[in-house]
Amino acid sequence: MPSARLPGGSAERALLILVLVPFLLGAAAAPSEDEHVVFAFKDKQITESSGLVALPDGLFVTTNDSGDDARVFTVDDHGRTVGVTTWADDATDVEALAPASADEVWVGDTGDNRSSRDSVQVARVPVGRGDRTSHAPVYDLTYPDGAHDAETLLAGPDGRLYLVTKGFLGGTVYAAPTHLDPDADNRLVRLGTAGAILPMATDGTFLPDGGHVLIRGYGSAAVYDFPSLDRVTGFGLPAQPQGEGLAVAADGTLYTSSEGIFSKVLRLPQSGRCSADAGICALDRAATAQPPPTPPAEPHVAPRTDRQWWPWLLVGGVGVAVIWLQARLLRRR
Repeated sequence: MPSARLPGGSAERALLILVLVPFLLGAAAAPSEDEHVVFAFKDKQITESSGLVALPDGLFVTTNDSGDDARVFTVDDHGRTVGVTTWADDATDVEALAPASADEVWVGDTGDNRSSRDSVQVARVPVGRGDRTSHAPVYDLTYPDGAHDAETLLAGPDGRLYLVTKGFLGGTVYAAPTHLDPDADNRLVRLGTAGAILPMATDGTFLPDGGHVLIRGYGSAAVYDFPSLDRVTGFGLPAQPQGEGLAVAADGTLYTSSEGIFSKVLRLPQSGRCSADAGICALDRAATAQPPPTPPAEPHVAPRTDRQWWPWLLVGGVGVAVIWLQARLLRRR
């Protein structure tokens, strides 16, 4: 029987609109006035920054996702590209970075929007000033329960790698083998409960104490005890067009980044720094209330955690519209 068509478009288009709403809302959100901008990327080739690492010497590393070459960019604290590392002949969807040493990062070719890849790849590559081509081995990672999309790569204090999936209802943590084999499939092991991590996770990092991990989404972040993965607390992040980067410096300072050409890297203010001793972000205790009970004395020193109501109304409205369209489609059959 021929399929019924909806006036002005198909049900698939309506569902696509619903999926795109969070991204459209992020793009429309104005940056908070009290953000602390460290720099904006000045390189026109950095168009979809997805992943961020803060190096000990004050440099930063980022990478493009979705179809770019297998390369990572090293930038200085003015946003100028000072080095590019090419690490493979090609890549599928590079989405994540994790610190490896003072002059190396782990690169995660782990994106899989359609959940169709047989395996994903990671590599440990050198970074820093100057261009270079790395011939480091590439390791295949395989999930134990089918393909997943992941944009978060974590490197534990002992060097072990972890992937956090980007689930619409919640992410799941998978551990890589302690010793990776470049000539074999390295099978991941699921940790904790499926869907236990905040939804739509886009990046994360171990905190300086090694006993907690911080995971971010597009507008919020959460701290988890490790390895239990018990949620400690969560907090809002400064508004960015499409926040997909998170890094923590050795002193506990948090940095966030976003996709988009000439996008900004933000430093969360002093109240948002993570203590190297306690491993818990001070922001979690001091500024999680939305809105805070009393306005700060200096508005520019605290990240904006209040959110406007209209995006949620819009999301709800789109959801209702999709359900209505689907009901009409079913009635016409």
